Amino acid sequence: MKLGINGLGRIGKLSLWHHVSRKHFSEIVVNVGRQIGGGLHDIASCIDRDSTYGRLGMYLNGSKSGRVIENLDEAAGTMVVNGVPVKILRQARNPKEIQWQQNGVRIVVDSTGAFRDPTADAGDAKGSLRGHLQGGAEKVILSAPFKIKTKGMAMPEDAVTTVMGINDGDYNPAKHCVVSAASCTTTCLSFMIKPLLEYFGADRFLSASMVTVHAATASQQVLDRLPGAGATDLRKNRGILNNIILTSTGAAKALPLVIPEMKKIGFIAESVRIPTTTGSLIILVLNLQDKLEKPIKRDLINSIYRDYANNSPYLDYSEEQNVSCDIIGMPAAAAIIEGTETHTRTATISVNLSKMGCAGTPDSLEVPVTQAVIYGWYDNELGSYTNMLGDRTVSIAEQMV
Repeated sequence: MKLGINGLGRIGKLSLWHHVSRKHFSEIVVNVGRQIGGGLHDIASCIDRDSTYGRLGMYLNGSKSGRVIENLDEAAGTMVVNGVPVKILRQARNPKEIQWQQNGVRIVVDSTGAFRDPTADAGDAKGSLRGHLQGGAEKVILSAPFKIKTKGMAMPEDAVTTVMGINDGDYNPAKHCVVSAASCTTTCLSFMIKPLLEYFGADRFLSASMVTVHAATASQQVLDRLPGAGATDLRKNRGILNNIILTSTGAAKALPLVIPEMKKIGFIAESVRIPTTTGSLIILVLNLQDKLEKPIKRDLINSIYRDYANNSPYLDYSEEQNVSCDIIGMPAAAAIIEGTETHTRTATISVNLSKMGCAGTPDSLEVPVTQAVIYGWYDNELGSYTNMLGDRTVSIAEQMV
């Protein structure tokens, strides 16, 4: 089977790295939709080198690596990368015009970030996710959360959001043809929440909040620039090299799509961008209804994660004192729990029932509540998200007949 990748940005390029290493697909067809530099040699150079992860050859073979990109054919737009044939398409930007069918591509990963609305018509003149289906693909995987532009419109029945190891079983090959692999932050967060939900049960969760201390992304500015017309958040146009920038995250909206129990739990998610290229951190704060005779302690929280990690290929537990560079490139790790920094505090909270209009009840009620603070690392590019996306892509491909 051949794999199609639309876009050669951060996730598109690193997905290509992942799949030429994995070699599940017989050929990879990459659409960039325009001419690049001086031609195919410049595209090969961009594929071969990365400012964050180094050379492709080093990633594949370590210090003994030789040449891994060869047999470049400018006229055909082809090359061989680590023994895998790769074809570069440079004509169409609208998904419906990309020649997937002519190139024998049945499954496509769209990593452009430009087409996120699963309700947009395939024939949309500005392009749409469903345009890939019109172009001949049978399955489309979005490397971002869905974003429906029309307020009140429901999610189409043939679209689903999944995170590998959390709810990948929700994907129905006979029903779903448009799949979102959520976001890097939602992926990490789901593996921080799921073990505790399974152990304590959702009814003991009083509230939850998180902040992601997130590396810079390509949507940010290197230097300050004027915002576009109608822009409301002026911080998005400030330079990332020397600023901590407050921004937003869609993790609170996306998490219930993969963990439905979160719909009943009050949850707030915030994001702070920092001047690093990758390597991000979630600080999760939970308020749990507790028991006075045996309150929740950090050792219990850590043991839950440790046991879960022993049975999951996607969660790591660490008692080392990590910094963000230490987790860059860690394979198949949706989240790395920083066990040394888990903290809990239990207190008895007095709830004034009289102010709640509860007639015939005591004036107040004493409730033991434990607040837990948990830190989870994730490599928001290659190590965590792209590897998870690669597993999602292969698992869908294996179910296609």
